[in-house]
Amino acid sequence: MARRLPPLNALRAFEAAARHGSFTRAADELNVTQAAISHQVKGLEERLGVLLFRRLNRALILTDAGERYLPALREAFDLIASATDSLTKGEQARRLTVSVMPSFANKWLMPRLVRFQDLQPEIEVTVHASEKLVDFGSDGVDVAIRYGTGGWPGLRAIPFLSEDVFPVCAPGLAERTGRPLFLPEDLRHHTLLHDDISQDWAMWLRLTGVTGVSATRGLVFNHSNMVVDAAVAGMGVALARSALVHDDLKAGRLIRPFRLAIPAQNSYWIVCPEDTADLPKLQVFQTWLTDEASRARREAETLAPSL
Repeated sequence: MARRLPPLNALRAFEAAARHGSFTRAADELNVTQAAISHQVKGLEERLGVLLFRRLNRALILTDAGERYLPALREAFDLIASATDSLTKGEQARRLTVSVMPSFANKWLMPRLVRFQDLQPEIEVTVHASEKLVDFGSDGVDVAIRYGTGGWPGLRAIPFLSEDVFPVCAPGLAERTGRPLFLPEDLRHHTLLHDDISQDWAMWLRLTGVTGVSATRGLVFNHSNMVVDAAVAGMGVALARSALVHDDLKAGRLIRPFRLAIPAQNSYWIVCPEDTADLPKLQVFQTWLTDEASRARREAETLAPSL
């Protein structure tokens, strides 16, 4: 049998007006006009066949019928609010939105995320790949993976993955081009691949003491993952950050022609607001990222060329 219920908007208008003792304040709460509240309450009274308020010049007084009706409505609205809050919190507890740079998402996070799903199937991850720094207050992001030196005011920032920088190329590049690539100085014979936001080649050549190689010539790309993909395609030699080439080295799509490497100036950080940093889903994700970084460091040692 179908329930015979008055319109919900009319019930909300009555409950708010009764709680505030004013149509005007009820209108402010519900973001409608005072006339709309008055109209909704009048329609409810006509539907019920009773007066709910006595309207005086400067006061709004509940009638006996209104006094009897209000507690049940208030309890019903409280139950709806409680059920909604419980449902919403449950959904929020399961949903984890992660902001991450596209290159790191593509080359490091995504290939490993299946392991997180296997370990935590109840947590549903949304990956938001963007170069833009997120606003945690308005973008709906729970946690970000940032690349830098730390020091983001008002946020908890935990370093979890450091990097080395070294040249990489496709296997057989020297044979295909007929140009040697046994020593770092041999780089002068090959196309250098660049990320347009960094000057890592100049720094690497200077810190490793390699001379006779121009740090500015070669091909330039505006995303780090494009530099890696160009190296895989055999277009030249890329100066790679270890996190972004780990899987390509492991799969044999890239090799390190020599062992020389320098530490990257920046590292990867887990960043989130202080007031949500201890939520279980964030703690679980942080632990998993740290474990994956440790695994990657151990594997990286086995992939480095011999001295």
